[in-house]
Amino acid sequence: MLSPQRLLVLREVLATGSFSEAASALSYSQSAVSQAIATLEAEAGVPLVERAREGARPTAAGAALLAHAGRILAQLEAAESELEAIAAGRGGRLRVASFPTAGATLMPHAVAGFRASHPGVELTLAEGEPEEIAPRLRGGEFDLALLFEFDATAEHLGADLRRFHLFDDPLHLVLPHGHDLAARGGLRLDDLDGEQWIQTSAASPCARHVVRCCHAAGFSPRVCFESDDYQTVQGLVAAGVGVALIPQLALSPPRPDVLVRPLDPRTPVRRVFAAAPRSAPATPALATMLDVLRVAARRHAA
Repeated sequence: MLSPQRLLVLREVLATGSFSEAASALSYSQSAVSQAIATLEAEAGVPLVERAREGARPTAAGAALLAHAGRILAQLEAAESELEAIAAGRGGRLRVASFPTAGATLMPHAVAGFRASHPGVELTLAEGEPEEIAPRLRGGEFDLALLFEFDATAEHLGADLRRFHLFDDPLHLVLPHGHDLAARGGLRLDDLDGEQWIQTSAASPCARHVVRCCHAAGFSPRVCFESDDYQTVQGLVAAGVGVALIPQLALSPPRPDVLVRPLDPRTPVRRVFAAAPRSAPATPALATMLDVLRVAARRHAA
């Protein structure tokens, strides 16, 4: 394979017409330039430079190679410049994914903050449930993803990933105004046995965890309505047709016509974290996005 460094020497020799001037321009010794040309000619299998009284000039093969060398070296220089920009956080791309409630609350602030500091980086955002995003993140489709997990479950989506904890997101009980339990303090999950429930689709991680929590409290929830839009869930609660457990992140803000209550002795919590493949380089762009996500998380907690 032809060496780019020796192509650079060839270009300089033929541009100056002199081995000594090429050596001076490249800060090489003249013998190093001669050796580079000799090696390049051996690699090419044909003479590339004629040494004439008026100076060095290309053979037919040398002229053909020189035409290619210009394009090759220009592409390499462009690649080096792009790599330098990526390393400095001035260029490249950052592919981010998020679960829906974080996409609606945290990501707009994070995207705005990132764009302000890294306008030259191409930023993309995809959305999906954590169990859909995590395999795509491990497969290299994304550089960073927002995920969540529940305590005491076998679903460890962050395995084999670098995790960056952002905050704990409690699930609160949401009741309609005028509900029999609205004025009672210290509500427990088993107080809701017999209620009609509204939740996200049965296959969603939050719905599965709500069912697990209810089973642990000694009953099976009677799910009457399902929607993956938490605004719809709140609307159904406000209409008085059921109760729901909704993540705090999805109650940003809560509707004024519902009541939000914590559960005793402990409200269920999901752990929200950012994750990146262990093989992914810690680029300035990735570090900046983590920083702005932490700021957005603190703003949400406040």
